[in-house]
Amino acid sequence: MPRLLQYLLTLTGPFVVAALLFTGWLAPPVVAQETAAPTVADPLPAPLQFYMGREIAPYMTFHGADWLMRKERQAEEDCSKLIKALKIKPGQTVCDMGCGNGFYTLRMARMVGENGRVLAVDIQPEMLSLLDKQLKGKKIKNVEPILSTPIDPALPEGKVDLILIVDVYHEFSYPEQMLRAMRKSLSPGGRIALAEFRLEDPTVPIKLLHKMSKQQILKEYEPNGLKLVEQYDELPWQHLMFFGRDDDVAETPAAK
Repeated sequence: MPRLLQYLLTLTGPFVVAALLFTGWLAPPVVAQETAAPTVADPLPAPLQFYMGREIAPYMTFHGADWLMRKERQAEEDCSKLIKALKIKPGQTVCDMGCGNGFYTLRMARMVGENGRVLAVDIQPEMLSLLDKQLKGKKIKNVEPILSTPIDPALPEGKVDLILIVDVYHEFSYPEQMLRAMRKSLSPGGRIALAEFRLEDPTVPIKLLHKMSKQQILKEYEPNGLKLVEQYDELPWQHLMFFGRDDDVAETPAAK
């Protein structure tokens, strides 16, 4: 019993206390209610270290963000040619998967125009914070930053016309789940544009762990319900491969 009620009972007796409660001059004691124990979210499966014979690379943290914006990038990768090859149209909904601090996000925003939308997805809030500063500085309002998880890109189902993944896929620690989710997000006729540094070319000055061959890409994409619909082989360092939904393939996990 609360101390205040005990004290009043001692001074006045139970009838006076009852009268005070009835008239509202004294609030009734608060009875603690039993609450359900908080539910624990299902734990994620262990991230993969290898997938289909390929070692998965660690992702680049926000500490390397300046490298994404380096002045030499255009000369080394011919980014203007890559963005043109995407054939983005005004009004489309597109996604920059693993957007980082927005190197390609800003360019895609101009291409989709005021009636289009860019979904800028990243797992690092620090990267999205750097992107947000650029968006505000340039007064760009058609970009939606999305903080995703390593297993779920948090994209709307059936709404995305193009997903651009530049030098990021090889770092996915949950490749099957991510491919499945991206596949579901594609609109009718929507495509995934995958750019990866060419493993087949020893002159490309990138660590082997951060390169992929066409053969390996097809090995991973096709069993996950995606088919190659176009290739662009005119970039200095990268493959650029376009994938669409293969509705003849069941949505079942591919073999490890």
